Amino acid sequence: MYFPIAGIEVSPWVPPLVAMAVSFVTSMGGVSGAFLLLPFQMSFLGYAAPSVSATNHLFNIVAIPSGVLRYLREGRMVWPLTWIVIAGTLPGVLIGAVIRVTWLPDADSFKLFAGAVLLYIGIKMVRDLTGRANGSAKAESERRFQELVRGHRGKTASGEPLPAVRTIAFNLRRTCYEFYGERHDVSTPGIFVLSFIVGIVGGTYGIGGGSIVAPFFVTVFGLPVYTVAGAALMGTFVTSVAGVAFYQFLARFHPEVAVGPDWMLGVLFGLGGMVGMYLGARCQKYVPAHIIKWMLAVIVLGTALKYGYGALFQQ
Repeated sequence: MYFPIAGIEVSPWVPPLVAMAVSFVTSMGGVSGAFLLLPFQMSFLGYAAPSVSATNHLFNIVAIPSGVLRYLREGRMVWPLTWIVIAGTLPGVLIGAVIRVTWLPDADSFKLFAGAVLLYIGIKMVRDLTGRANGSAKAESERRFQELVRGHRGKTASGEPLPAVRTIAFNLRRTCYEFYGERHDVSTPGIFVLSFIVGIVGGTYGIGGGSIVAPFFVTVFGLPVYTVAGAALMGTFVTSVAGVAFYQFLARFHPEVAVGPDWMLGVLFGLGGMVGMYLGARCQKYVPAHIIKWMLAVIVLGTALKYGYGALFQQ
C-alpha cells in the first residue's frame, strides 16, 4: 500500500501491528509509545519529512482516548494539574511545530535532535531503575497504588468512602489537591513553565510531551506518578490535536516539503496503539515493572546512540 504524503510503500497490516506491539510494552511501563514509533517510521519506513511529527501526533489522537476515558470513569483525573499542563504545553507545541518545519526540516538535523530527546529519556529511565528512589519507598508507593486501583480507597472520619481527587487550592501561586486522602502541594508557575518547555520539545518531536513531563513532575516536584498520569495523558491528547491542526496549517506555507500528517498512516498506527494500550493495561500486573522498564531503556538508548552517530559521523 502506498502512502502519498509519507512517500513510502508498506503493507497496511504493518503500522497497526507495530503500534500495537510498542503500545503494549510501553503502556505497561507507564510510557507513551509515540516516542518509539517515530524512530520506527524514520529508520525502518524511511519516513523522515517534517510531516512524520504530525503523523505521530495523529497516532496520539486515535490511541489515547481509551486511556483518558478510563481515568475519567475511575475519577482519577486531577483536573487542576491537567489544566496547567494543557495551558503550558499548548503554546509550546505550536512553537515546536514551527521549529520542526523551519530549522529541522532535513532528516540529519532532526535525527540529531530526536537522538538527544531519546538519550534524555533513556538516561532518566536508567537513573530511575538504579537510583535510591527504586527502594522501599517506591515499592510502598506501587503497593498503595495497586490497592487504590482495586478499590481500597479508605474512609473519612464519618465512615464515607474518600473521593479519588479533591481540590483544596487552585490559583496563580499554588495548586493543592488530595489524591485518595494524600495531600500534594506544588507551585502553579513552576508546573506551567515546565509544561511549556516540555511542550516545545514534544511539539518538535511529535510526542505531545507526555513521555517527558511525567518524570519531571515526579523528580522535581515530588508528585507520585499515579497522580500525574491522567494529567499527562490528557495534556498529550489536547496538544496532539493542536499539533496536527497547526502542522496542517503550516503545510500551506511550505508546499516544497511534506508538513501535514499522513492521515491514513496515522490512523492505522493509532488503531493498533488503541488495542495495544488496552491489552497492556490488562496484562500489567502479570509482568514485573522493572523488566519492562529495562527493556524500554535499552531500546531508547540504542536508538539515541544510533541517531547521534549517524547524524554526526555519517553525513
